[in-house]
Amino acid sequence: MTQVRRRIGVMGGTFDPIHYGHLVTAEAARKEFGLERVVFLPSGIPPHKDPKAVTGAEHRYMMTVLATLSNPHFDVSRVDIDREGVTYTVDSLKILKQLFGESTELYFITGADAILEIVSWKNSDQLLKLAHFIGATRPGFSLQSVPKLTQEWLASHPERVHLIKVPALAISSTDIRERVRAGDSIRYLVPEPVEHYIRRHNLYK
Repeated sequence: MTQVRRRIGVMGGTFDPIHYGHLVTAEAARKEFGLERVVFLPSGIPPHKDPKAVTGAEHRYMMTVLATLSNPHFDVSRVDIDREGVTYTVDSLKILKQLFGESTELYFITGADAILEIVSWKNSDQLLKLAHFIGATRPGFSLQSVPKLTQEWLASHPERVHLIKVPALAISSTDIRERVRAGDSIRYLVPEPVEHYIRRHNLYK
């Protein structure tokens, strides 16, 4: 009798702040790929962003916890928050592989724009050996619009790279931060506890 391997989703991101687009994406991936759970992984020091322009890790971690509390299939990990240095996905996946066991199939969930840049990530050749990659796209997204080299890379790994369409991805963390700075409403863009946290700690002003 063949043993069914555990499937664990890993939702990586800066989450500055986490919003409904992230949550809808995680739930869509969980259902479509039969994931046991989705572990949210707030980055510590993102490699492709100016550290001074990113909100403190503890704030981003707490907002992620508040946003995911109501879903029993969602967890939040401090793997990237607690370790020193720049946060690289390949290192995070190695740690999670050890935590969940080598027999566990990891599914790394992120935006399709990040997937398209994966060839530039640290040790990109190792990434697909450690996990499947799920890229969330907006409706209407076409691979024809991305560089030919990226198209070829994706086509060469059809069993490890997957794209799913998520309408809620029209929401962006950048827009939410700008709305807060402008004094505009962010209600229904982020979970209510996250909105209260942002106000209480005077973030993004």
